[in-house]
Amino acid sequence: MYHSFKDMSVWQKALSLSVEVFNLTKFLPIAENYGLTSQARRSSNSVTGNIAEAFGRKTNKDKSNFYIIAKGSAFETQSHLIYGQKVGYFDLEKIEHINNEYNTLIHELNKILKTLNS
Repeated sequence: MYHSFKDMSVWQKALSLSVEVFNLTKFLPIAENYGLTSQARRSSNSVTGNIAEAFGRKTNKDKSNFYIIAKGSAFETQSHLIYGQKVGYFDLEKIEHINNEYNTLIHELNKILKTLNS
């Protein structure tokens, strides 16, 4: 049993990925500050926030809702990174690595959801 959301490996992985996305977007053009930079950072940070919020909820239904939102934010982040690569901002290999890590995270969230809903 976890005593804090910070003890959860899924939250730790999401935080690590959020830091990677932040570092990746540091060098985007200023014109992207309110576009891709902001969107990618917000969606990646939303994953950690929703996992933490799920941890603090009492019922499995409430917990599930926040894990589902976290999963959606992970998919959204992947989409932003793919777009950034397609327009020439990001290296394909780096994006593939981060997106593979997000796939692992999504799989872990699916396992949590399956446990909560059984």
